Amino acid sequence: MQHTEYLTVWIGTKIKEIRKSHGLKLGDLAEKTGISIAMLSKIENGRVFPTLPSLFQIVGTLEVDLNEFFSDLKNIKEFPGYILKKKADYTTLTKEEESIGFNYELVLNHTIDRSSMEVSILTLNSGAKRETVSTSGFELLYVLKGEIEFQLGRKRLQLKEDDTLFFDGNIPHVPHNKTASDAKMLVIYFITLQ
Repeated sequence: MQHTEYLTVWIGTKIKEIRKSHGLKLGDLAEKTGISIAMLSKIENGRVFPTLPSLFQIVGTLEVDLNEFFSDLKNIKEFPGYILKKKADYTTLTKEEESIGFNYELVLNHTIDRSSMEVSILTLNSGAKRETVSTSGFELLYVLKGEIEFQLGRKRLQLKEDDTLFFDGNIPHVPHNKTASDAKMLVIYFITLQ
């Protein structure tokens, strides 16, 4: 595929699947490759495209042939005009392994022309913990259930059910759930490809 963002997400997901199938933690892979945990996390979560030497180092460490690694790409179909995803088809994602209480379900990830969109549902457990992250592109959050405090740079925004927040993902951000109940959000990532 010619779309860098789609490839970024695809490569990251594939690396994560292979790493987990080998029973390796992110720290184990970092130690074996010499690539920092923070950078590996960004690669696995589709936040950055790995450099070619990094990709070779990771794939080599995971003992996977490059042709085999990329073999699934030929099975990806072009956009048929619509996408229907049933709840049973949602994929559970772990964006950052060190986070606690962040339960993502990937609803949709698709590239159209020169932009990419990823749709997830995030269930944020009470007391969930994670460091701030940055994402290339823009994000839209819609609170489906509960209340959250959203840290966006130095600002702390209070969001309640049915509130919507659209923001530049390059600003460091993290949601906090300081209530006793789980909160649920629809999270949409918009990336324009160069």
